Amino acid sequence: MLKINNLHASVEGKSILKGINLEVKPGEVHAIMGPNGSGKSTLASVVAGREDYEVTEGNIIFEGEDIEELAAEERAHKGVFLSFQYPIEIPGVSVTNFMKTAINESRKARGLEEMPAKDMLKLIREKSELLEIDRKFLSRSINEGFSGGEKKRNEIFQMAMLEPKLAILDETDSGLDIDALRIVANGVNKLKSKDNAVVVITHYQRLLDYIVPDFVHVLHNGKIVKSGTKELAHELEAKGYDWIKEEVGA
Repeated sequence: MLKINNLHASVEGKSILKGINLEVKPGEVHAIMGPNGSGKSTLASVVAGREDYEVTEGNIIFEGEDIEELAAEERAHKGVFLSFQYPIEIPGVSVTNFMKTAINESRKARGLEEMPAKDMLKLIREKSELLEIDRKFLSRSINEGFSGGEKKRNEIFQMAMLEPKLAILDETDSGLDIDALRIVANGVNKLKSKDNAVVVITHYQRLLDYIVPDFVHVLHNGKIVKSGTKELAHELEAKGYDWIKEEVGA
């Protein structure tokens, strides 16, 4: 589904990613871990197509297509979803209206007509029940006055509605208490299937107790320096990142 080959990227002239190689297949969950400044969020942003990052070498293949030249919106229409570490507020735009617009724009990009109102309402009802979201929540302005947990739950709701092929969760556990973390993780687990894939970017092993990865990759100084199974995350939790730095001679 996703194949990243020798990816180098910079922001404001500073080199951040220095040769990333990664393959994610349908049905898989990959966790990207690493210390602050290792390039985790940059990798997420570059795959999603955020324009403030410049790819200087390598390529990103999504479902057999090189998407490097595609804008973020075009990548989203093809099925790439990025949850932000710090979701923005959109006063005056309700969660429901935002989702109606997003879904119909995506359908339009694929040459489809707008989803009939009754089908849209049915979909909203099904997904909100799946994620245990209160109806009152859906009428609130996007992220305005939301707690950290509500913001993240809203992003998982967006993911549920859009049904992306590849979901990238950038530190979605940031600032969450255990209850909120469990709710968000349960939502992600309910949405996993053999046809989609999830990339989880996190500092901490605790999220991976709930969203169990097939593979764990450690990023350091812009490169993946170690890969393994979920046990690698436990090892990182126990030892920290210093042993990785020593292992790679940093």
